[in-house]
Amino acid sequence: MTRHLRFIGTDSKNGGCPALHEDLESGEVIVQGRPLTDPADLARLQHFGPDDAAVVVPRELLVNHAPKEMEHVPKLISPEEFGQLFHNFKHSAWHLETRRRYASDEQDEDYAVFLRTGEAPMDLDSDWCRNIAAQTAAGKYVGRVRVVDTPPTDGQRFLLSYARSNAATGEDARNMWRDDADRAHLPAEDFWIFDSRLVAVLRFDEQDEWHDVEVITEPAAVLRYVQVRDAAVAASAPHDVFAAQLGAE
Repeated sequence: MTRHLRFIGTDSKNGGCPALHEDLESGEVIVQGRPLTDPADLARLQHFGPDDAAVVVPRELLVNHAPKEMEHVPKLISPEEFGQLFHNFKHSAWHLETRRRYASDEQDEDYAVFLRTGEAPMDLDSDWCRNIAAQTAAGKYVGRVRVVDTPPTDGQRFLLSYARSNAATGEDARNMWRDDADRAHLPAEDFWIFDSRLVAVLRFDEQDEWHDVEVITEPAAVLRYVQVRDAAVAASAPHDVFAAQLGAE
């Protein structure tokens, strides 16, 4: 079975090895590096089995990027604390949306309007829109990339239509196809990055209901999410360009 791997980090300056990945299900760490092939060197390794492979990696790779704890204990915040992040960030807030369905959207009366008319209503006087408009008017950056399936789900089509409201508040609202997200090695996670120093990971249950938020502030972990942001923005298109492409198919 294919492992569910997440890139941890690399000290490479030119995009090659060495690098670390982790298996999100087993917790195992996969080390990618230059193979150790000299027979004399291999003969000196202890507990080296016939099916084992040895790789050479710089010490700083493990110091800088290897997980420091045996068991990850998430730090959770309340919905109220999460909401305050959108009022208190200093210069940037960015969101990756990867889910095929959000149960909360389907409970919104605007979703029912969209199913009837094919267009999500614009309510720029909502608390969300007024706050984001105020933040962007103050010179702060707010952006998001939404991952879309082929064909899009009803929930994704609703959000693509709602992106008109996102853009009207000054957001950099963008979309990308899931195949492109896979090629860019984006994680199947929903999260916000605030000021490139704090990550809020949104966690959902099996019914697609949002139930809590995990906050990450460890610098190496935040850097991994920032790298995801850069890759997603580079591989995505503005919502209106994406919508035009979708309508032409």
